[in-house]
Amino acid sequence: MKVHAKQLLLASMLLALTSCATAPPTNTANSCAIFQQRGGLVNNWRDAAERTQREFGVPVPVLMATIQAESNFEQHARPARTKLMGFIPWKRRSTAYGYAQALDGTWREYQKATSRPFASRSNFSDAVHFVGWYHNNSNRRNGIARNDTYRLYLAYYHGHAGYARGNWRNNTRIQQAAQRTARMSDRYAAQLQNCR
Repeated sequence: MKVHAKQLLLASMLLALTSCATAPPTNTANSCAIFQQRGGLVNNWRDAAERTQREFGVPVPVLMATIQAESNFEQHARPARTKLMGFIPWKRRSTAYGYAQALDGTWREYQKATSRPFASRSNFSDAVHFVGWYHNNSNRRNGIARNDTYRLYLAYYHGHAGYARGNWRNNTRIQQAAQRTARMSDRYAAQLQNCR
């Protein structure tokens, strides 16, 4: 009986630790709070974001604002399912998944281009690296400045070819989302000045 109780206690503790590790940060509107909450020795989010900034030249606030806009830092985020006959859960609108809401095909392209075959969309370090890689490609393909959050987000949402075609020009909803993302990037940048 004692062994069973200890095993149950250990299993409960592991479950609690796992749920804490995968839950989104409690204050996703504050970059200092996010980094403080996710600043452990393993999978330190600030270190991962700063490494990505050094590699691709995309500022940390831009990276973080993109992830905030896409998933609000939900590790296993997915698009909502469509409804069949108005009430039966059906297919998802896309294959977007994880922190960065990367599509299956784009993620495979990233894994191949960066020689990261085991990168996971539900791992923050991999997801933030993906966002930096994608924004860097937006700079190379479309000439978007690496600190232009508004245009980077438009290209992120519509893809490089869709951005070049101007698919976003008649889409006020995505333009507003890009504006919100740019404001969040500015907010994160101001916060980071005060919590360094």
